[in-house]
Amino acid sequence: MATKQDLLKKVKYHFGLNVYESKVWLALLNRNIASVGEIAEASGVPRSRVYDVLESLEKQGFAISKLGKPVKYIAVKPAVVLERLKSKILRETDSKVKVLSNLKETREFRDLVNLYSNGIEPVQPHELSAAVRGRANIYGHIKDLVADAKKEVILVSNINELKRKSHFLKPIFEKLKSNNVRILVASSASEKETKGTFLTVSKMLGVPIKRVRVNGRFCIVDGHKSLLTITPEAGEEDLAILLNSPFFNKAMSSFLIPSLRAA
Repeated sequence: MATKQDLLKKVKYHFGLNVYESKVWLALLNRNIASVGEIAEASGVPRSRVYDVLESLEKQGFAISKLGKPVKYIAVKPAVVLERLKSKILRETDSKVKVLSNLKETREFRDLVNLYSNGIEPVQPHELSAAVRGRANIYGHIKDLVADAKKEVILVSNINELKRKSHFLKPIFEKLKSNNVRILVASSASEKETKGTFLTVSKMLGVPIKRVRVNGRFCIVDGHKSLLTITPEAGEEDLAILLNSPFFNKAMSSFLIPSLRAA
């Protein structure tokens, strides 16, 4: 069982409470029903503050006030509190997603795009070289890079990563193929991985996959934009480098995958 201090920290973090709220709720849970004075004594929170804290906890659904004198408070079951918090977060998230979904249609968003495209000073290539952290962020950048391709997309990764990316890459690949954009996909698969696996993922992507001996994960678009994952294993803490360097990307393409270009 966690120590009192550890439990206090976890309650504060997971339930979004401040220190006084966490102490008071834990004291109330320990007694199930208690008066203000009893809660103050058990929690160590000054009595003058317990009134405000209990009012806050009641509004958030952590406690219920019992009618009568002296006024007592009843602790709400942790499972009930958890479900209420989940529902609240889902409602707030849904609302924010709707706002963000409609943002592109606003004048303010168009002003932001115009500011980025036609700023006082043009963006230089070296200013577009940056670190990208996290799998979700990396996937987002790959999606944007590939979708903007005009001539060629080169994508190299392990077979499992290609499978994970297939849900957003396939519709983009279909559009690129209709625009005659060349798509080259390769995997640094091990010998244990069968041809059947390659065929399955190839169907998921809608493009053929070539087996290569390049143990890496990167994407090069139109010979001048690229994203290179520099962590050895795929995970939520992935780190990638976003580059806009025609010289580097052309050299990398020519040196690492000549056989892929010839396929």
